[in-house]
Amino acid sequence: MNTDAPSGAQLRIAHGDHVATITEVGAAVREYAVAGRPVFVPFAEDEVAPAFNAAVLLPWPNRLRDGQYEIDGTRYQVPVTEFARSTALHGLACWQRWTVVEHSGSAVTLELRLVPTPGYPFALVSRVEYSLSDAGLRVHVRTTNAGRGTAPYGIGFHPWLSPDGADLDDCTIRLDAVSRVTTDDRLLPTGTEPASGSFDLQETRSLRGVDLDDAYVDVTRDTDGLSWIRLGAPDGRTAAVWMDASMDTWQICTGDHVGDAAFRRSGVAAEPMSCIADAFRTGERLVRLAPGDSHEVTWGATLL
Repeated sequence: MNTDAPSGAQLRIAHGDHVATITEVGAAVREYAVAGRPVFVPFAEDEVAPAFNAAVLLPWPNRLRDGQYEIDGTRYQVPVTEFARSTALHGLACWQRWTVVEHSGSAVTLELRLVPTPGYPFALVSRVEYSLSDAGLRVHVRTTNAGRGTAPYGIGFHPWLSPDGADLDDCTIRLDAVSRVTTDDRLLPTGTEPASGSFDLQETRSLRGVDLDDAYVDVTRDTDGLSWIRLGAPDGRTAAVWMDASMDTWQICTGDHVGDAAFRRSGVAAEPMSCIADAFRTGERLVRLAPGDSHEVTWGATLL
């Protein structure tokens, strides 16, 4: 554990060839590898995560228009954090220090007690458990409303699948969903349409020249009830993220336009989410978490 790192304490877990480091800040996966091969694009212990790397995004994922929303007749304003698009990006939890609850050889649990603020005056307690097994990395989050009012809520995660140093143009992609969310010039949703052309990722296709920062719904699932995003490297190995029935929305991004130029097209963000962008305003897939109620999600990753 190293509390001098920008991401706080470094919490290592391992099982066989699977090794991961979870950070105190953001409860993020700083690195996850199998037999030394990265599944997620890592970031260094002495740097700030360049692109929300594998952080927990709550109480909303993605963008909130102008940082403004209205719930039960009261209007709220949270800080605008993406100035170019005037949006509040990826919630309130990803830059906060989480508390370690348990830490064993192959698992770690962290907790965040989200302090009510004028822009989000709701008291949430979130626990995230990371565990490794032969099947890979499993992530489970349970969030409970510990306050008095009904809280608007959504959750997402931001792992970047690694091509292991290969150029993304030489890699392949597959995503289990049939509909794409259309957006305006601020990447805020305007509707949905059948995924077609370069946006149709239902079958494995090349990433050459493909530029993505898009949400998908109407997900499809395998016989185990899991929906997947798979990034295939030139040597045939595949880094993959799955989500179970607790979530039904994907965001996928090739990183062509992220702020850190050195990070661009270094991997593919494969983001399981409970809702799309701007859910606090549109109400689409929004969870209304009553006092004492809890919401749970599960996702994971592996190398195929």
